[in-house]
Amino acid sequence: MKIKKGDIVRVIAGKEAAQVVQDKDKKPAEGKVLSVDAKRGRVVVEGLHKVTKHEKPSMTNQNGGRVEVEASIDISNVMLLHNGKPTRVGFKIEDGKKYRYAKATGEKIDEVTSAKRKEGKKS
Repeated sequence: MKIKKGDIVRVIAGKEAAQVVQDKDKKPAEGKVLSVDAKRGRVVVEGLHKVTKHEKPSMTNQNGGRVEVEASIDISNVMLLHNGKPTRVGFKIEDGKKYRYAKATGEKIDEVTSAKRKEGKKS
C-alpha cells in the first residue's frame, strides 16, 4: 500500500474536501492515518469523517449513549503529505531493499518492510 499507518495525509475528495472548497478561509483537511484496511481499500484518519455511533449500556460503558467515532475513508480520496505538500508515491528497489519515494521530487520517504518479504528471505 502506498499509504500506511502513521502517515500524514490530506483529503482531496469527498465530504471533508468539499467543505474546504465552499469556505475559502478553511485550511485543507489533514490528519494522521490511524489504520489501513488493505482488503477494502480504506483508511481511518484522525479527527476526520466523524460519525455518531449509538452504544448500548455494557460493563465497560455503564451509561451507553451516543459516541463520536472516526469512520473510514476510501484510500483514493487521500494523498500523502511529504514536506507539507501533497505528493504521489512510488516504489523503487535499490540494493535489494524496497522503499517508497515521492514522485514529484524523487526523494526517499521510507523503507518498506513487511512480514511477507521477511518470511520470503528466511526460507
